[in-house]
Amino acid sequence: MVGAFATTEPEASSDLSPQAIRTVAVQHGDTWILNGRKRWISNSPVAGFIVTLARTGDRLSMFIVDTTLPGVRVGEPDQKMGNRGQLTADVWFDDVELTQASLLGGEPGHGLRHALATLTLGRIGIAAAGVGMAQAAFDHAVAHLSTREAFGRKLAANQHWQFLMADRATEIENARNLYLKAALRRDAGEIFPEPEASMAKFYGSRLAVDMARDAVQAFGGLGFARELSADGTPGPVEAIYRDSKIGEIYEGANEILKWVIARGIFGKEITG
Repeated sequence: MVGAFATTEPEASSDLSPQAIRTVAVQHGDTWILNGRKRWISNSPVAGFIVTLARTGDRLSMFIVDTTLPGVRVGEPDQKMGNRGQLTADVWFDDVELTQASLLGGEPGHGLRHALATLTLGRIGIAAAGVGMAQAAFDHAVAHLSTREAFGRKLAANQHWQFLMADRATEIENARNLYLKAALRRDAGEIFPEPEASMAKFYGSRLAVDMARDAVQAFGGLGFARELSADGTPGPVEAIYRDSKIGEIYEGANEILKWVIARGIFGKEITG
């Protein structure tokens, strides 16, 4: 069974405070009535259930919502610049009746903790994906720079590319170590392995974009192309460039993650 995880709304993404969340669940005896709308929900077009963050009174709770229930409607998949293999869509809840068993954890008010724990795990995964994309772009670029000739010598003979790729190789190794450290801490039982999870996500996703851009530049026109019409040669790195950008945005924008790290340095009293 495919599941989905729904926190983001049209007017609430990085801000998951009770004041920002407009999806509401109201208790009536042994049932809950859910109303609201979620946006950018991955897997929702094919999901059998959606774990949904909703406001319950002045706190937040998570509900496991069967997508076949009356009142649940999933929109058409969004048309995105990249990351097209991951379907996202809006989800509407119109007087959806849920049983008490649908309340994650059995008690209301713990939704934000559930959401943050899930987002932390997701950030480690995004960091790993960023490293993978950076490594792929790096490998493509190395092969091209080592074989392509201009002005009578290999492109890699130019010190610009030597120094740039030395920097990128070091950064990829650092990014890999960061996400592995965060993952090991999570495997050891830490629900919130910070600051490594936030560091790994923003560092790995930013590196993926930087390395993909460098690879496009190294390939020149072929780096900008999806496919050459003349002979069907595929563009080797343009998809990596398009796909990498979302890593800097979802599961907590990188600017928010820097704020999380800063909180650990200076404390909430100063950073807010």
